[in-house]
Amino acid sequence: MYEPRGHADMYGALITDAATDDGDLGALFMHNEGWSTMCGHGIIALVTIALETGILKPKETVKLDTPAGRVTAHATLDDGRVRQVSFENVPSFVHALDRTVEVLDFGEIRYDIAFGGAYYAFVEAKDLGVALTPHDFRALIERGMAVKRAVIEASSIRHPYEDELSFLYGTIIVGPAQSGGAHSRNVCVFADGEVDRSPTGTGVSARLALEYARGRLKKNEPFVVESLIETRFTGSVVDTTRFGQYEAVIPQIEGSAWITGRSEFVIAPDDPIAEGFILR
Repeated sequence: MYEPRGHADMYGALITDAATDDGDLGALFMHNEGWSTMCGHGIIALVTIALETGILKPKETVKLDTPAGRVTAHATLDDGRVRQVSFENVPSFVHALDRTVEVLDFGEIRYDIAFGGAYYAFVEAKDLGVALTPHDFRALIERGMAVKRAVIEASSIRHPYEDELSFLYGTIIVGPAQSGGAHSRNVCVFADGEVDRSPTGTGVSARLALEYARGRLKKNEPFVVESLIETRFTGSVVDTTRFGQYEAVIPQIEGSAWITGRSEFVIAPDDPIAEGFILR
């Protein structure tokens, strides 16, 4: 049995020079297990910070280079503040539908796999006997990680172009919305038992690919997904494309971010742990 560690989501973003000639910035994302391929709420926060603090001059469109590919963000500016950020994510697609896997302690579970900048296994909360509420936080980690391990054992994943993206990033447990105006609720368990407090931008992108493939979502139709704490992203399919062997969608995700503080790290030349440490 996996021992839930109880991590709430805290992402880091390392801003780099753009990797392309027309890019504005590059971004590397990190979490409690290491580096991430992409992060939707990280994009929203990074664009907000870059424009509000002067890292970038005021502009409505920001082109970012990420390990998963080009992400184009659009900011709604109001007197120096960024009120909303939407971004067109990388092509997102369904890898597998309606598979089943034997999950330790929970029996046979149905799952789908989809990519939205990272690969996720999607399962229904009712199938795991768990509620998508803060009260079930530790149970969500335990069961999400059990599904992740089982699907990794049962499924082979290969990204069409990037071998480094060919792995299952996390489990997204889905269920009905619990507040007005939303269509569904996502809880993402990823990395080393970390829980996303947002609906997960890459996860919502993958979810859009699933909903579109099943015929439950039309192009340009808003799909509002809420998180464990009722924060929301609005997603839509703005276009379709071919991506390797997959029929893919171009998802657009919209949300907001707020700057909550500033800090400064310093490194003394004689600090014996200047490069950091990690305890697991």
